[in-house]
Amino acid sequence: MTKAVVVGAGLAGPVAAMALRRAGIDASVYEAYPRDAVGVGAFLTLSVNGLDSLRAIDLDTLVAGLGHPTPRMAMRNHRGRRLAEFDAAGSRTVGRSELYRALRDEALRRGVEFVHGARLTDAVAAGGGVTARFADGRTAHGDLLIGADGLRSRVRTLIDPAAPEPRYVPLLNAGGFARGLRLPDERGVMQMMFGRRCFFCWIVVGEDDVWWFANPPQPAEPSREQLAAIGPDEARSRLRALLADDPGPATRILDHTARIEYGWPTYDLPSVPVWHRDRMIVIGDAAHTAAPSSGQGAAMAFEDAVQLARCLRDLPDVPAAFRAYERLRRERVERVVAQGRRTSTTKVAGPVGRVVRDLGMPLAARYLARNGGAAQAWLFGHHVDWAERVAG
Repeated sequence: MTKAVVVGAGLAGPVAAMALRRAGIDASVYEAYPRDAVGVGAFLTLSVNGLDSLRAIDLDTLVAGLGHPTPRMAMRNHRGRRLAEFDAAGSRTVGRSELYRALRDEALRRGVEFVHGARLTDAVAAGGGVTARFADGRTAHGDLLIGADGLRSRVRTLIDPAAPEPRYVPLLNAGGFARGLRLPDERGVMQMMFGRRCFFCWIVVGEDDVWWFANPPQPAEPSREQLAAIGPDEARSRLRALLADDPGPATRILDHTARIEYGWPTYDLPSVPVWHRDRMIVIGDAAHTAAPSSGQGAAMAFEDAVQLARCLRDLPDVPAAFRAYERLRRERVERVVAQGRRTSTTKVAGPVGRVVRDLGMPLAARYLARNGGAAQAWLFGHHVDWAERVAG
């Protein structure tokens, strides 16, 4: 049986390993961190196309019970005026930790091996395979190596030492879960506020539970040391100051949040010229990082994982499978990254940008309503057919 070494045990890695096993390829997942990611992160929106890709390998029912349905997104400006509503039917908002745990547990149930504390340092292709070397001295050999190791991918730089660095987007991210707060908003709808100084989004998910995130502007890229120096009290104080003059429940939501996740920067990775070399390839954020405002990070990673497995299943050798995979994926993911970049810029608009946004967004909503969502069919209507054979 063909053997794959998968580097990275976030969201892309476990799904890739399960898709590979469905294609008849054994896979083990190696993760740099010494423990799993349960309890890490806030939440994400898993779009309908991401759920479709999971359906191809019988993971859709697993995810369907997680989180909360997200029927629509409602947009307001800094004065509280409703700008537009966009249909998000079929999407789900899920806790990142909850999603990770479900995928990891299912991967273990399906026989995938996980190895933690294995930080990749090098990989060498030889003899029709590839050998991965880790910082603790261990090695792993496979017929191919898949880099699902995220934004700061080591596999990406091994494939191409000249690979571009992630591009900073001038926004920070913050988020949390408010408890004991009853709001009148419709359950599940993402309420988005383009505030005077900070973008804020909240979702009522229960009788008195609210999930939220914010994007404080940050023109200069902060260092890790600068971010680490921002304690919980300062983070709360910064957000309150940014949101205090906006209409809506933002400051009340902050007051009902016990722990605020604050300060991770926003990046994207618009185009990586080289995705594969020899028997190594990158998928997910390692190959194409979209800003979180795209709402497509997890979905693109899941699509990648399933499409790569199909190519390896159907084509006669690894190089041919890699070429077919890139042909199927590159144009689509780069378009998603570009869209995420445009969406992010609306969150830090100046006075002129606000006027353009406030005029343009209602027009865009009406256009989409008239066209029955056809304009977004390229994104949300994407279908991965597991049964269809991949042409060489």
